[in-house]
Amino acid sequence: MFRRVAIIGGGAAAAALLSELLEHRPARPLHLDWYTGGGRAGRGVAYGTDSPRHLLNVRAASMSMFAGRPRGFLDYAQQGDPSVAGTDFLPRRLYGDYLEAEVARALAQARASGIDVRVMPFAVDALVPESDGVTVLQGEESRRVDAAVLALGALPAQPLAGVEDEAIAGGGYVVDPWAFLAQVRPDPSPREVVLIGLGLTAVDVLLELSAQWPNARFTAISRHGLLPEAHRASAAVPADDGGSLVEAMREAPGIRPWMRLLREATAASRDWRPVIDSLRPHTAALWAELPRDERARFLRHARWAWERIRHRLPPQINEAIAALEQDGRLQRRRGRVQSVRRGDGGRLQLQVSHAGGAPVPLQADLVIQTVGLDTDVRRTPHPLVRQLVTNGHVMPDPLGMGMQASADGRLLHEGKPWERLFAMGSLLRGTLWESTAMPEIRQQARGLADRLLGDQPAR
Repeated sequence: MFRRVAIIGGGAAAAALLSELLEHRPARPLHLDWYTGGGRAGRGVAYGTDSPRHLLNVRAASMSMFAGRPRGFLDYAQQGDPSVAGTDFLPRRLYGDYLEAEVARALAQARASGIDVRVMPFAVDALVPESDGVTVLQGEESRRVDAAVLALGALPAQPLAGVEDEAIAGGGYVVDPWAFLAQVRPDPSPREVVLIGLGLTAVDVLLELSAQWPNARFTAISRHGLLPEAHRASAAVPADDGGSLVEAMREAPGIRPWMRLLREATAASRDWRPVIDSLRPHTAALWAELPRDERARFLRHARWAWERIRHRLPPQINEAIAALEQDGRLQRRRGRVQSVRRGDGGRLQLQVSHAGGAPVPLQADLVIQTVGLDTDVRRTPHPLVRQLVTNGHVMPDPLGMGMQASADGRLLHEGKPWERLFAMGSLLRGTLWESTAMPEIRQQARGLADRLLGDQPAR
């Protein structure tokens, strides 16, 4: 058992691990240092929104914080509104309230049980992992722990190539949409807004800005110009566990045969959604079967298609976005943004190309980058991640998908896993692929809690 553990990160993944560790009620003394980095501990970026327009894209019944208590979130929601059903898509701010309530309950339980938990609203400056422990450096303080877990969530967003510094400095180009949305206020002024990206982040931005700015018009640009697919109004249960499809995919580990198998399976099904959902418990194992060149092929050619059918919109959100298009306030365009610069009049000038054609000019009052999660630790400005990479304590994933790790979350160093330095969540995308949604996070939290509180660290 590791008796002193540092949890680094203030979002849902860190909160889930903290709560799982305290739920275990360890018999031996346990000391937890939780470095939240400031802000509202437990909510992070994903659940920090206060907007009622931002909904979970997973049904309430599947959003418990604990693997051992599958009704946790649903019970919490029904305490406030008994009419809530497990199939509902609820506001993300309500889920943030649930996370905060569970953290408060766990901390109260820790105090009653005599477990030492230090919640520190600071970011960690550096880590020095060794074979017998990890040194945590924060400000002038140095603290030795038996194990440390990186649960950092989203890394800071970086501007896309081709965006000139003047466009950012003038405030017309927004790199971090969430920090921007937190400051938006109602404004009837007409304006032209361009979004780069058409995934779930873009949808959240569109919903909020279209309501706050009723006279704004939006152009959303992405490689294929397609929105995420929508959930059905009613939940559909897979006809089987996907076992035969998974077995066929394991026998032919490559993107082309997998795409053929998926097309055949969905064509034979009344609805393609249960087919895709049946793969969810097997995704990490399937990803592990893929050679690196096939993973790279997936990221280049199939990632966009997978993510739009895997991470779907609630039906009511899909209808709201369709209404924006029907009203002429939203236009979707296929293409790649080659450059963004600030023009003489202060408006932004974009060059957009498609299918190898000549770039087409486009003007906007505001451009918002909504390309989703950044996981490339090789180029991040995050101070702690940069320190770990620069000092060679961790190995970046070669495809820019976080850090190299073993399947159980131990980070690699010189090709071998540290026994006392772990990660969870988005930093494990290169190892597990699906590693950012709560159903996966809670399984990681439970597995890590078992490892950290076991009699001996596994070899």
